[in-house]
Amino acid sequence: MSLKNDFLSGIIKENPVLVLMIGLCPTLAVSSTAVNGFGMGIAASFVLVCSNIVIAMVRKWTPDQIRIPIFIIIISTFVTLTDYVMQAYYPALYKQLGVFVPLIVVNCIILGRAEAFAYKNGVLSSTLDGFGMGLGFTLVITVIGAIRELIGNGTIFGKVVFNPEFQPALIMILPPGGFITIGLLMAFLHYFQNKAKEK
Repeated sequence: MSLKNDFLSGIIKENPVLVLMIGLCPTLAVSSTAVNGFGMGIAASFVLVCSNIVIAMVRKWTPDQIRIPIFIIIISTFVTLTDYVMQAYYPALYKQLGVFVPLIVVNCIILGRAEAFAYKNGVLSSTLDGFGMGLGFTLVITVIGAIRELIGNGTIFGKVVFNPEFQPALIMILPPGGFITIGLLMAFLHYFQNKAKEK
């Protein structure tokens, strides 16, 4: 049951964006389209899972006084791999995400899970935690991107949804649109959670 909770908690109960409210900088910056949101989610999830695994493996030999620099070195290794792979195989997406790919190294979600979970738990639990948090982050940032793209551009994943007469609300693909969308999604989440508690 504990392993199941390790995986599921990051999807809703401890969702990094809608509940813990961490990792908002890349969420707001790159979620103007569903493709960008999904791409960032996958990149961050890869780094999160891999760094969680390695940190959990070396935690018993990691001196407490220098654990943060060690975490940063481990995380930056996987960020560099991600950066090079995206440049080589997904150059268009890499160009859209820009500086936010290398900045995954200081993403609060990844460093926070390293400190709060992987450093204190075994490899299996840390792997499941990484997958759960990564999935929760990817789902939310993709949904935010889809909503912003649909209302702000009339498309989803680049495919036209509305007819040519559609007048897009351009504010949605600008930074304020990110705040508006996150606020609405948080309101819906709290509403349904409160309903569930009442039942």
